[in-house]
Formats: sequence, C-alpha cells, structure tokens
Amino acid sequence: MIRGQPISVEVKAYIPGTVIEVIGNDGLVIEGKPSAHIQGIFGIGGETHGDIMMVSDKTNDVVTVEKITPECSGKVLVGGSMVTGDALRRAVEVGAKGVIIGGINDKEIIELLGYEIGVAITGDEEIGITIIVTEGYGKMSMSTKTFEILKKFEGKMACINGATQIRAGVMRPEIIVPRDDITLDKSKEEGSLDIMEGMKAGTPIRVIREPYFGAMGHVVSLPVELQVVETESKVRVLTAELSDGKKVLIPRANVEIIEE
Repeated sequence: MIRGQPISVEVKAYIPGTVIEVIGNDGLVIEGKPSAHIQGIFGIGGETHGDIMMVSDKTNDVVTVEKITPECSGKVLVGGSMVTGDALRRAVEVGAKGVIIGGINDKEIIELLGYEIGVAITGDEEIGITIIVTEGYGKMSMSTKTFEILKKFEGKMACINGATQIRAGVMRPEIIVPRDDITLDKSKEEGSLDIMEGMKAGTPIRVIREPYFGAMGHVVSLPVELQVVETESKVRVLTAELSDGKKVLIPRANVEIIEE
C-alpha cells in the first residue's frame, strides 16, 4: 500500500465553548456555556445548529408549506402539533437547518427518507435537515413548557442532534440553547442550575411513558426502597404531582428532567 502524507480535516464543534482537554490525536473535551436543554422522543439527522425561528403561534398548530418561506434559510424551525411532508421538503429546499415539532406521521418520514426506519440508531441520514419530534407519532400538541422555552429563545442559536436509539443504551434527540445571559459561576450562586445535581423534591419533569405520557409535573418525593411495578420488576420510583394536581407513583426511568 502506498500512502501520501496525512491530510488535515476540520471538524466543526457541536456546541460553542472552550477547549479544556486534548485527548492525544483522538479528540478533545469542550466546556460549553450554561444552556437550556430539551430532549425529544424521536429524531433523524445529525448534529447541526441555527437560530431558532418560530413558525407556529400555538402548540396545536400544523406547519404547512405556506409557513416555510425563504427567511427560514439557516434556521431551526419550531412548529406546533405536526408538520406536513410538503412543508418538510420545502424546508430542505430553502436551506433550513432543522425542524422541531410535536408530532409527525410515519409516512412522511418514509417518503422523505425513501425507506422505513428499523431498530438501528438514527442520526446518519443525509436528507439536508435534522428533525426532532418532542411528543410522538401523529398529531400531538407540543408540550406547553417546551414550546414556551423555545419561544423564549427565538433568535438565539440552537444546537440540535436527531440521533435516536430506543434499544439498550437509549439515546434521545436533543436541543441545546447556549445562554449568554448567565455565566457558570453566576448560575451556581443563584441556584439556577441546581437541576444539574439530579432529581429532588420540586424538580420539574415530563413523563415519557404511558399511562401518563406527555404529562408535566414536579417531583414530590424520591422513595429509597425499590417498588414492584405492573411488570413485576423491582425499580426505583418517584412520587410526582402532575399539572392537573394528581399525585402518581412513576418509575424514575419513565420521566425526564426539564432543565433550563
């Protein structure tokens, strides 16, 4: 085998930050800024970033092709309950970086990709756009909390990744919005990043499994003892108070922390 000198390849960082460690010739560690962080349910497409642009006024709005304009170029678009296939294709045409939506029809994904997605990890699709679904399949209104957070940061840069794996080693698509209005030291002093310490009483959560799928609430208590659930497995649980005031016992693996 005859080979020339190695050619340097530039790789863009996923998030903005400061290099704090170089790992030999393999990589490096970047320390980012305090950020708003949202996890989705399903996504396709890899790492990208762009300024957030709202294309819906309400959480139950459907994003149609008429809402995708040339101004969407380079943006991460935030919709409501669903996006049509024509709107997705138009978003690719105008050069949008991503679409964040509450729900989507599986047939729209199949038509966009040209094949059905199996059980393998997503994220390597080369379709010109990254899509993140926050609630599930079908027409599903985006969580009010998620919608409000994204609307709050409209015009700010969002770093998104649609990579999803639902088998062992679960990976969820994510949205990261770096914040310039606070510093790490200041946020620690003010307690605004306490949620990074883990779940505790008062921590805001969203349920990601039935029978309370999509419900918002907060942690009331974290029992130490393992509890037997319907599957007869012994798991760690938490007591949560949902937004409607109902108190329920939920496996900890069935909720996600909402952090801002």
